Amino acid sequence: MSHLQKPIGIYFEHPEWFKPLFAELDRRGLPYEKIDAAHHLFNPSEKESRYSLVVNRMSSSAYLRGHGQGIFHTAGYATHLERIGTRIINGSAATAIETNKARQLSLFESLGLKYPASRVINHASRAVDAARELRFPVVVKVNIGGSGAGIIRFDTLEGLQAAVDANQIDLGIDQTALVQEYVTPRGGHIHRVETLDGKFLYAMKVYTTGESFNLCPAEICQIPEEQSAEFCLTEAPKKGIQVEAFTPPAEVVAAVERIVAAAKIDVGGIEYLIDDRTGDVLFYDINALSNFVADAVNVVGFDPYARFVDYLESQLPATAAATAQRELAAV
Repeated sequence: MSHLQKPIGIYFEHPEWFKPLFAELDRRGLPYEKIDAAHHLFNPSEKESRYSLVVNRMSSSAYLRGHGQGIFHTAGYATHLERIGTRIINGSAATAIETNKARQLSLFESLGLKYPASRVINHASRAVDAARELRFPVVVKVNIGGSGAGIIRFDTLEGLQAAVDANQIDLGIDQTALVQEYVTPRGGHIHRVETLDGKFLYAMKVYTTGESFNLCPAEICQIPEEQSAEFCLTEAPKKGIQVEAFTPPAEVVAAVERIVAAAKIDVGGIEYLIDDRTGDVLFYDINALSNFVADAVNVVGFDPYARFVDYLESQLPATAAATAQRELAAV
């Protein structure tokens, strides 16, 4: 089977988020196969993939839909594909960053970028010790979250201690969490910068009601007793979430491009806010899964899925080889 005959593999778990991607692939007549990331198997002894290219669209919020096993399985599958020479969009390195907020903070630190003051714990009993080193309010944020899930705000040390004593602190599926200073975002919004092929694609301001972290991508405020339903920017207009396009400062775009390069993210979003107290730019989340904003043409002026499929076509083995030959001939 030649590379030209092989389909693109779309490895995904969420049943709704990628319909625009499938529609764009259908429109172009590109052969592709849907791969169910939640119920998957692979043969580690195979020498060649049945796919010309695999697009990794696994979500860190999969455990909210009973598919947490897919998160851990994906790391092995991505490593396998890379070993046998199959191009994977958002491969093992990107997966490792996407699924580990502690690694994300380490990456910010390595690049000299600011982020909310944080401590990392692996047992709820250490949450109070961690919080004593920080300024209240604080949030406890699970290491593998997604869509703002698993974030609880505490305004006092006593409130956090009571939650610990009552065994109400859940550290998530890998039993690791951040204890992090809550930062009031200037203007009542956060910023999400989307990237493709290592470059700035578009950016949005996302305004929230301040009543829940369960927004994608906004992490603003969580009331523990009032968990709202998980959703993402693909549903923002239906949920009354205001989003608007904007162009970040050049230094922010440069920082975002440094982040995705270091994380080896082919397509993804970086989130930051402006600290209302200091005016500092604080980065706080790296997303190797980007669903793009709903009604993108009206919000950002173009269809990001069309750009994404342009990129996928450029990464197909036959296309990439032809491009490399042209570049060599031009030297």
